[in-house]
Amino acid sequence: MITLRPANERGHADHGWLKTFHTFSFADYYNPREVGFSALRVINDDTVAPGMGFGRHAHSNMEIISIVLLGAIEHKDSMGNTVQVTRGEIQRMSAGTGVLHSEYNPSETEPVHFLQIWIEPDREGLPPGYEQKRFPHEDLHGTLRLVCSPDGREGSLTLHQDVFVFRTLLEAGQRVSHRPQAGRRVYVHVAQGDVRLNGQLLTAGSGARVEGEPEVRLEGVGSSDVLVFDLP
Repeated sequence: MITLRPANERGHADHGWLKTFHTFSFADYYNPREVGFSALRVINDDTVAPGMGFGRHAHSNMEIISIVLLGAIEHKDSMGNTVQVTRGEIQRMSAGTGVLHSEYNPSETEPVHFLQIWIEPDREGLPPGYEQKRFPHEDLHGTLRLVCSPDGREGSLTLHQDVFVFRTLLEAGQRVSHRPQAGRRVYVHVAQGDVRLNGQLLTAGSGARVEGEPEVRLEGVGSSDVLVFDLP
């Protein structure tokens, strides 16, 4: 069964400096039918104006993934990290017992567009942790590249949860597929562009819950950037 989540049905807020879309319930947006899927709790699609950002704030007991689609994020946290995360890079922060952090757009002229993803960890009270990695375009083009996993296999970032995150960049007509193990679920999120999922069209910002399907088939309609979450 495939349940579509059209982009235009997501939660939305425009704060001037921040334009954000919420796939699942978040902040002031609440939809009782969309409060997460398995361990996947948040997919926020954020565009932050030049020189603006999220001031220092706290998180705990959450795996937080940031994927930059355009521009750069300046990240600072209470673990001592002061870094920039640029297009093509993925950041994983384990909030664990508690962490303070800020995320700013360092550009004075260009916006930053990124996804912030929250995954519930398999246990509470973990020590905070941080990872950041660049995945070159050629490693993502036309293939499902593992970018996050429970054990960091194949050079992926490490999550404290039984979740595997794949990313692919597709051009028109290119196809990739994923066969989940029996009993597992899949969530597909289209970061950019349009794709067909088992023949059904998904536009940029759209997603889909996939349950009980033996295979997840993706075909590029144009240039597209897609995430596939393999979930318990």
